[in-house]
Amino acid sequence: MNWEPLLAAALAVRDHSHSPYSQFAVGAAVETESGEIFSGANVENRSYGVTLCAERSAFAAAVSAGHRRFGGVAIATASSPPAPPCGICRETMTEFCEPEMPILLCNPQGERRLTTLGELFPEPFRFAAGETSSA
Repeated sequence: MNWEPLLAAALAVRDHSHSPYSQFAVGAAVETESGEIFSGANVENRSYGVTLCAERSAFAAAVSAGHRRFGGVAIATASSPPAPPCGICRETMTEFCEPEMPILLCNPQGERRLTTLGELFPEPFRFAAGETSSA
């Protein structure tokens, strides 16, 4: 996988983060199975539950454009080492991605950590066999 376009997109969109409360700007870029890249930044709100994480923002943009299969995700933070996604974002990714999906964590200083969704989130929520959603 060529990570450079995803890294560039994640780092660039991080500059558009709205993070006045945490001061923790995050950018994420997801590559679809067809090679398109969608990006998103975190958008905080004074009512913390309304905050939208960068990863969910990127996935929402891709899914809204009709995509359901993904090849990789790059996540950019300023922290050292680069920070992994939160639990809600990990759950969101498991809705559309296999455990083997690669995730590249990075920061503007050039640090990188390559992992997989399965390594970051080994036991996602799943319906039991035969069970259906009540929604």
